[in-house]
Amino acid sequence: MTDPVSTTLLLTVDPTAPEPATMTRAAQVILSGGLVAFPTETVYGLGAHALNAEAVARIFRAKQRPSTDPLIVHIADLADLPPLVDAIPPAVADLAVRFWPGPLTLVLPRSARVPDLVTAGQPTVAVRVPSHPVAQALIRAANAPIAAPSANRFSRPSPTTADHVLADLAGRVDVVLDGGPATIGVESTILDLTSDPPAVLRPGGVPVEALRALLPDLTLRTLTMTEGQTAPAPGTLLKHYSPEAELILFSGSPNAVSARMARHAAEQIARGAAVAALVIGHAPLDLPAGVTVVSLGADDGEAANRLFAVLRQLERSTDVILARAPAQVGLGLALWDRLWRAAEGRVVQVE
Repeated sequence: MTDPVSTTLLLTVDPTAPEPATMTRAAQVILSGGLVAFPTETVYGLGAHALNAEAVARIFRAKQRPSTDPLIVHIADLADLPPLVDAIPPAVADLAVRFWPGPLTLVLPRSARVPDLVTAGQPTVAVRVPSHPVAQALIRAANAPIAAPSANRFSRPSPTTADHVLADLAGRVDVVLDGGPATIGVESTILDLTSDPPAVLRPGGVPVEALRALLPDLTLRTLTMTEGQTAPAPGTLLKHYSPEAELILFSGSPNAVSARMARHAAEQIARGAAVAALVIGHAPLDLPAGVTVVSLGADDGEAANRLFAVLRQLERSTDVILARAPAQVGLGLALWDRLWRAAEGRVVQVE
């Protein structure tokens, strides 16, 4: 069950200097219990007043998102954090100086003010300070914390443009702020500071290596939740970010991967499937004629920026997407995570 709106209002906004009148208009929608999709540096978010339980419930209905999947609360700066949490661990100050505003989400002990629906009934809340000028302007104009998952239908590739938002949510949300494409292209890193030692629950825009410079005992927890289970953080379901086309991930040495992808592509083409191959960088692939080879970019940064847009593009013309796995270091770890979940864990390991 969704909450249809008479029309979804699309407002174009300057991504570097958002117009105050436009931001005030969008903030009034937030304060009245409405839904506003807006750009962040990672992906587009679907925002509601984080302390208004009914407004938050509208997010779940619009996205068709299970209530077992918690949301991230967005604030303008560190000073906005205390009302949302019961305690602020000592590490927060140093992390905020280094990474806020930016693509780092901290999982902290929640306060009683935060609705259960935001946290999936758990004793923790996920909070971040986005750096995108439009996100910052919206939060400040509303003078309220904004709960915002990605602005797409649940389990779909995340939206990095306003057009992606409209493709999934037109008629389900009140306002979409078009501030151009997101700059990073994958979601924030989620760091749980309530565990000992601290743990990354989802790799993202801040590399794990950068966090370890401040938290040497940091661990990486790979979570594979299924629907119906309560997720400790967003983006931890095994099936997530998934295009309508089947996606298969291939991991191993470049030559072995190329040969195995070629064999699988030939098998798929023989049964009449349209096949595409995703690559990062310039390592050659020797694939059969008829395979659409798409480079995500020369490096992991370009690949992260383009990944979700390319998945959305390919699902319209392709039955099977074959992807060469990136190295699991730096931003490549976040790319691996998104591709692995988009593939629902289908990984062909070759030597």
